[in-house]
Amino acid sequence: MHRLAVSLCAFALVAACKTEKAPPQDSTRPTASAPGAGTATGADSAAKKLGVLAQMKTPESAHYDADLDVWFVSNINGNPSNHDGNGYIVKVPAESTTTVTMFAEGGKNGVRLDAPKGIATTGDQLWVADIDVVRVFDKRTGKPLKTISLKAQKATFLNDVAVGGDSAVYVTDTGILFDAKGGMTHPGVNRIFRIAVKDNKVTEAATGDALENPNGITWDASNSRFLLAPFGGKDVQAWTSGQAPTKIADGPGQYDGIEILRDGRILVSSWADSSVYSVRDGKMMKLVTNVSAPADIGVDSKRGVLAIPRFDQNQVEFWKIP
Repeated sequence: MHRLAVSLCAFALVAACKTEKAPPQDSTRPTASAPGAGTATGADSAAKKLGVLAQMKTPESAHYDADLDVWFVSNINGNPSNHDGNGYIVKVPAESTTTVTMFAEGGKNGVRLDAPKGIATTGDQLWVADIDVVRVFDKRTGKPLKTISLKAQKATFLNDVAVGGDSAVYVTDTGILFDAKGGMTHPGVNRIFRIAVKDNKVTEAATGDALENPNGITWDASNSRFLLAPFGGKDVQAWTSGQAPTKIADGPGQYDGIEILRDGRILVSSWADSSVYSVRDGKMMKLVTNVSAPADIGVDSKRGVLAIPRFDQNQVEFWKIP
């Protein structure tokens, strides 16, 4: 079995069991009382846990939209590779994460969502990766607008989404596949796709082993490049279209979400040691620890708040970034 399978198999089994479709409910909890709760550490020890959004269903991505000042949280609600139609996305006001409303739910109001993962917003649209298609919604109403299929490109596990400096949408394909029992293989190809917003044209922007099972992706506007969080390697990477990825820093590996702050720090989550790291000048420092299965993190740029989806705990944690 691919070494990636060993590290993810247990979490896949957890995810496969969480298939009930009970509606999400409002919930926050004080930070100190939760057993096994995350802790702040390292040079950024002033990080403070603000609360927990509970009763999610295999949450994968937390995306902050500054225009609406809300969080969008994707919920796989089951096996990450299953076309089961029961995924959903909730909307949470950033100023008060105690209020949760359903944004788009599979099987209702013309919505199809199987296992939604990474999210990006551009203009009035929300784009979400969903196994082998990218689904687009009106970010204000949740109305489904279009589905862009990447089946012809043999996409296997579309994972994260980012809007580039050219206004196109870029999507990572980790190339993995989960079976009904939670076992994982890597039958696909490590790739990054580019989707032109104007005509939905799909092209292959990058491919190959150097991508090391690409997972998280975000646009670094100050340096006109993408930042990559590969699950299969030890390096946090920078990538420019048409070029090979380069090393920014090395750490524990098994990375998932990646974000960049206004001061240039890069935040990246790692399943390897259940942590979120801050990267500056090629060095990685732990920002938050004891957060098992930290998936696709997000950053509220207005308040300096980090959201950590806990894939195996059915919750999202919110932390104040120092």
